[in-house]
Amino acid sequence: MSTAPAGSTAPTGPVAPFPAGNAAPFDDARAKANAYVLSGAQAFFNVTVATMINIGAIIGASMLIDKSHATLPITTMSIGTLLATVPASMFMQSYGRRLGLQIGAGFGVLGSLLAAYAVYQGQFELFCLATVLIGFFQSTAGFYRFAAADVASPAFRPRAISWVLAGGLIAALFVPAIISSTKDFSIPFVGCFLAMAAASAAAMIILSFIDIPVPPRAGVLGSGRPLSVIAAQPRFIAAAVAGMVSFGMMSLAMTATPLAMLGCGFTLDDSSSTIRWHVLAMFIPSFFTGDLIARFGKERIVLAGMALLIAAGVVAINGITIWNFNVALILLGVGWNFGFIGATAMVTDCHRPEERGKVQALNDVLVFGFVAITTYLSGVLLTTLGWPSVSYVLLAFVVLGTVIVLITRRGQMTPSAT
Repeated sequence: MSTAPAGSTAPTGPVAPFPAGNAAPFDDARAKANAYVLSGAQAFFNVTVATMINIGAIIGASMLIDKSHATLPITTMSIGTLLATVPASMFMQSYGRRLGLQIGAGFGVLGSLLAAYAVYQGQFELFCLATVLIGFFQSTAGFYRFAAADVASPAFRPRAISWVLAGGLIAALFVPAIISSTKDFSIPFVGCFLAMAAASAAAMIILSFIDIPVPPRAGVLGSGRPLSVIAAQPRFIAAAVAGMVSFGMMSLAMTATPLAMLGCGFTLDDSSSTIRWHVLAMFIPSFFTGDLIARFGKERIVLAGMALLIAAGVVAINGITIWNFNVALILLGVGWNFGFIGATAMVTDCHRPEERGKVQALNDVLVFGFVAITTYLSGVLLTTLGWPSVSYVLLAFVVLGTVIVLITRRGQMTPSAT
């Protein structure tokens, strides 16, 4: 079994490093370079998905008589993510990160172009099909954070993951301007999807610079422990629950926000500005979340994220002014950042290299399966019970998730990848 190179920083946390003979040795210099590349790809991916979040439900509402299904295009994007997660993970385990991630970005190009055509033709079903393809892109982009950790030492993994997600900051800076400048091109919103196609193509080009060794075939065939054994680890349970709750509840509230704000008399520019603040809050902390994890530990940062999500729900319940929407969405963004990055770092502690594909796939199936449910639920809750119901559901799930993380925390001190 290979070990970390001499002079590398000793890992922190309950789990020792676990490189296997078929895995690349730790190489933090290479991991740092990959993190920069993946951060650039993350930026263009987030331009694509943030634009979709901003306008998807609005387009759905414009095409449908029954507005309770307005968020369905966001849900079908999450369904596409769910459907592609396992095949994408196993493909990359066999053929490498670079090819798998580039194919995913290619689906982003196809999906965005098909969405532009569907909006031009006014075909809601075709629009939902297009968002499924965009979901394929989201599925592979979800592995950017894991790819950043592939050759990183245990001590450097949280920072690498955090740096990659920091790339999403670009979306917050440019998406409102992209929407404003392209929404009235020809048919309304068609230009937005053409811009999304260009962003997906840019991500595809940037991903060609990834330098992660392709796993040897022996490593793919030697799949390690049964998935049921790995998934039964208290640490994996806590990580999966934290990821599901942080991403799912963020999606629940964020998906409903544009429609809720329009219903409260605000404009599309107002809602785009609120989503911009939200996306800034999602990704600015990534510049220091890795350092916070190194100092305080993954579990404490996850719990801090849960506390911020609870605060977001409380603020949202207490009013429908622009202040309430902005502050709630900012707290929601920071809470997602802490919860999701901390949970991702915990997942990397739970598997050996030869188990990477199936464990990461299981984690993301759970996360994006839950996201698919919450994005659809947000539209139903909003149109039938109103905006406060979204916040009450958010609070209920976050409190439940926090309890589960605390209960499983004691069992996490046992080394799991041995």
